[in-house]
Amino acid sequence: MASYTVEQRQYQTYILGDRNSKIEIVPERGGIVTSWVVADQEIFYMDTERFTHPELSVRGGIPILFPICGNMPDNTYTLNGQVYNLKQHGFARDMAWQVDAHDQEGICLTLSSTPETLAVYPFEFKVRFTYILNGSTLVIKQSYTNLSNHSMPFSAGTHPYFAAPDKSELKFEFPSSEFVDQKSFVNHPFLGSFDFSLDEIDIMFFNPAAHNRAIVTDASRNLKLTIDFDEYHKALVFWTVKGKDFICVEPWTAARNSLNTGENLLFVEPNSTIEMQISMTVN
Repeated sequence: MASYTVEQRQYQTYILGDRNSKIEIVPERGGIVTSWVVADQEIFYMDTERFTHPELSVRGGIPILFPICGNMPDNTYTLNGQVYNLKQHGFARDMAWQVDAHDQEGICLTLSSTPETLAVYPFEFKVRFTYILNGSTLVIKQSYTNLSNHSMPFSAGTHPYFAAPDKSELKFEFPSSEFVDQKSFVNHPFLGSFDFSLDEIDIMFFNPAAHNRAIVTDASRNLKLTIDFDEYHKALVFWTVKGKDFICVEPWTAARNSLNTGENLLFVEPNSTIEMQISMTVN
């Protein structure tokens, strides 16, 4: 049976797991999962130096993207004739989340609108993330509630950093035969591998909902990672940087700049909730 503990480190850290699988969560640092150990192997990459500096975004674990994924031109969008400024990936990953409930089954965190969020995103909201550890499967249940009087547009996603000490040993099964380069905006066929000699790979697989699963096999660690996501997630981003031991496989509900383009943008009606889920399994 899983155990549940809290430790005071630089940040208060919630730990859930058993002898074979364990996760660590830091609510006040963006509600982030910082570590996931399965059979003595760390699944996530973490830049521990950046993590110690609150003014820097975290590179590691599972940052939460809300109310946008990616960036927008000049970090601005227009709503009802008014221009707002919103930085890349939104504000959820930089805010302190509140622990709503916790037990041996899981940990539930919430994020609510504040005067600071209303200045850049004029909607009252409550976002709830529930992390459930079931053996070697991590389930992330999400709910997005609109507490405003107007329909609330948003996109959402997760940005997991998976440890990849030897990228040449990785094999990929992704839910599309084509991707678009997010720098050049050119479409390319996907043949199951990447050129890791490039300084950066930043690509997106569009509309994967017909096949809501991505699989990464790491022969160097005898490990297979399966990521499942629901029909709300219309895009899957793959990102990595040369010389860094991570890959990011990110289910998004919409592409970057969706608040301006409207493409695949989600809308929650007043006093209503959208619920979604992703899960990750290690074999």
